[in-house]
Parts: sequence; C-alpha cells; structure tokens
Amino acid sequence: MPVVEVVNLEGQRVGTVELADAVFAVRPNPHLLHETVRWYLNEQRAGTHKTKGRGEVRGSGRKLWRQKGTGRARVGSIRSPLWRKGGTVHGPQPRSYRYRLPRKMFLGALRSALSAKLAEDRLTVVESFALESHKTKQFRQALDRIQGAARTILLVEPGENRNLALASRNLAGVRLVAPQHLQPYDLLRHDRLILSRAAALQLSRSLAPAATTAPQPERNEPASATEGSPPRRAASKAKATRSAKRTEQD
Repeated sequence: MPVVEVVNLEGQRVGTVELADAVFAVRPNPHLLHETVRWYLNEQRAGTHKTKGRGEVRGSGRKLWRQKGTGRARVGSIRSPLWRKGGTVHGPQPRSYRYRLPRKMFLGALRSALSAKLAEDRLTVVESFALESHKTKQFRQALDRIQGAARTILLVEPGENRNLALASRNLAGVRLVAPQHLQPYDLLRHDRLILSRAAALQLSRSLAPAATTAPQPERNEPASATEGSPPRRAASKAKATRSAKRTEQD
C-alpha cells in the first residue's frame, strides 16, 4: 500500500496514512480518462442551439414571378435558403447531448486519475480543514504553506465545513468538492489535489473494487441409487412377485 505523509495547515508533518493499492496505485488508462472527460463535457452542454428553417423566417409566400418566359431562374418564395435572409437548411436544432456512461468505466477513470496524481507527486493529505475563521486571506496563506506554487487546487472534504466553503469560494483556481461528487475531469483540470485524512480514507474504501472470489456454499450431492433406493431390477422383480400372488388368490 502507498504510504503518504499527513501534514497540518501549518505545513508540518504530523503522521502518515496508508492508501488502497486498488485506488491510488493502479496503472492510468488514457482511454478511460478520455471517454469520461468527453461524457462529462457533453453533460454540461445546454443543447439550446437553434436555426430557423424556411417555414420560420419572415417573408411572403407569394411567387415572385411567373415560372416561364422571364429568362430568369425559377423561384417560388423569398424565404428560399438560396436567398439572403432565407431559411437555413439542416441547421442545428435543440437536442440533448447526454448519454449513459457505464459505472465501471467511470470508477476506473477515477482510480486512474487519483493514481496519476499520486505518481506525479501532486497529491497532499492534510490532517483536517479545521479553520478558526472563514477569512480568505488566512486560508490563502495556509495553502501557500502546503501546496507551494500550484496555480489550481482541488480540495476534497467530506461533510459540511462552512468556514472552508466560505474561505475558498473567492480564491481563483480553487475548487471544493465532496468525495461522492468527485469527477475525473476535476482531477485532470487542477494541478494539485489536497485531501483531508477523512476524505482519503473514504475514497480508499468506496472506490476499492469488490472481491471477486467469494466463498461458494457447500452443495449436498444427491444420494446414489445403491444408497438411497433399491436397484431397478430388484424393484421390478418384487412387483412381478406381487402380481403373481394376486393371480393365485383370484
């Protein structure tokens, strides 16, 4: 298991924490990361683009001149797509860009992104985000002591922390998310990942794949013909004997 140092908000080392190999020490999969980022960006699209067809633009439907005899090209309406201010042919219409991403792909991409952060030494674990005040200036100084020269920072903290939310929301390039709302896109977009100890342990537990080798229950084998019941030949012989006795009695 990878062992990561734990620091406090003063930048001092206060201990270590063990992270799960299946979450923070896997081989990054670029294909999964690409597919997950593409899915996330499609989810953010509003899909409200719209162009007007020839039946929606302004203009009369009157035929401008007669079909033949003028020497000009035939035309039926001023709203034709060939004319200026006419309708648009095959233009974009409102639609949804959402599609379903398999959960296993999402979890695999999340493990790949977390492992890449740890391998590149861009992951920091703090003891807790117990801030005494909601002032942004004090929190900015604490971040400078922890992360160094990173321009964008992703903070992960479980539960509700009002002081942390107020102190970080006005900092450019700093984003606060809960472990259950963590996205691979956010991990790739930010230079530095800062986890609280509780968040790191929660991610190690929740993202670890389930055991595939569960013990199978014992199955009772059916009794053989010689143990539980008489052989077929003996049964047929006894039946023939009973039939013979009934015949003699009759």
